[in-house]
Amino acid sequence: MLILPFINDKAQGILIKQAITSTFAPASAPIREKELRILRKYKNFFRVLSVSLFTLTIPLFGAIGYLGRALPDFYHGGDLTLFSIASRPYIQADETSTAYGGAQVSSAKSNAVLLNLELFGFVPIKTVTVQQADTVMLAPCGTPFGIKMFTDGVLVVGMSNLETDMGSANPAKDAGLEIGDILCTLDGQKVTSNEDVSRIVSSSGGRQIACTYRRDGEYRSTFLTPLQSRAGTTYRIGIWVRDSTAGIGTLTYCNISKKTFAGLGHGVCDVDTGKLMPLMSGEIVDVSINEIVKGKPGSPGELRGIFLEDSLLGELTDNCETGVFGDLQADCSGLSEIPAAFSQEVMEGPAQILTTISGNTPQHFDIVIDKVSFSQSNLSKNLVIRITDPVLLEKTGGIIQGMSGSPIIQNGKLVGAVTHVLVNDPTRGYGIFIENMLDAAE
Repeated sequence: MLILPFINDKAQGILIKQAITSTFAPASAPIREKELRILRKYKNFFRVLSVSLFTLTIPLFGAIGYLGRALPDFYHGGDLTLFSIASRPYIQADETSTAYGGAQVSSAKSNAVLLNLELFGFVPIKTVTVQQADTVMLAPCGTPFGIKMFTDGVLVVGMSNLETDMGSANPAKDAGLEIGDILCTLDGQKVTSNEDVSRIVSSSGGRQIACTYRRDGEYRSTFLTPLQSRAGTTYRIGIWVRDSTAGIGTLTYCNISKKTFAGLGHGVCDVDTGKLMPLMSGEIVDVSINEIVKGKPGSPGELRGIFLEDSLLGELTDNCETGVFGDLQADCSGLSEIPAAFSQEVMEGPAQILTTISGNTPQHFDIVIDKVSFSQSNLSKNLVIRITDPVLLEKTGGIIQGMSGSPIIQNGKLVGAVTHVLVNDPTRGYGIFIENMLDAAE
């Protein structure tokens, strides 16, 4: 206890009691209230700050997740130290510390590096592999060609029931065949034409015959029993088949050193089923454009021309998702070559297409690349393009059938090819990366 001199014990107790009471007296309440108000103010501030930061991080992490999914895991490039994605300037690349042997990633991918892709240079997105590759020199063409293609097997494009004495029946459907299947053999014999199918089925005499067919790349087998309809004596199996196709497209490029070509930027598909036509053999010939059907919203236009039978350009070797490819027969040594762009070098902005709308002489027309996509779900729709050239718009209305394969040139490089038109807006359409076509050509 504190001892106060000259004050007796009773008086000292009274003073101490008053001192203690005064410490918590109402006289200090305004000060405490002010402190509490400040604390509440800061508490509210930090609550609002945390909610704001949380709200901001949701779209940020969403954007990082989207970019991580949208960007490929693997690229090709020339100078690996200068790697960048032209269509995504906000993404920067930084070499990781885990690259094996400096630039080498693995024995299967020598001269490759692992790069960290970062949003604005500091927010990690993903790690990608960049494989060093030589720049390929190609001659952009833009010339029209006529394609004649014969299928490997015959494509089932339709089914029709037979009216027999026992009622309506369809032997092909009963055997499990579907539209889009490719018949390979019937009764142990290879089929390559409509005539083959008709001959084998007719000669069966109604006995059960074996059938092998291909569906989605998988070989299958079944048995069919041909039937006679009430209308005739010929045996049938109730299907319509197609064994060939023909049309007009545009040549994208010639590889002069390899004497090869590529065109269309998408595969040749059956008009009824939409299935890729399996190539057995085919050729491309020169075409002279002599008519234009102008495109309108909801009604695609068309280039029409004459096949020049005595001007063989090349033999087809492949028909796939990213175009038609083959060996050149024509001399293209007089064409000028330009570098082929890597996909990450393509950017949104002005470009040109090289295409032919009269005769067989290609012309340059202005376009704008509105969007660049690295999606792997559709390899022939990497670019959204828009026709801006007034001459082309006046004559064709935009992109029309027959222009598929027209090379797209940007900054002195071959970056892609026209592939599709937007039916409701013929001034706009899709394009493919030239790198995707080169990958298929290999």
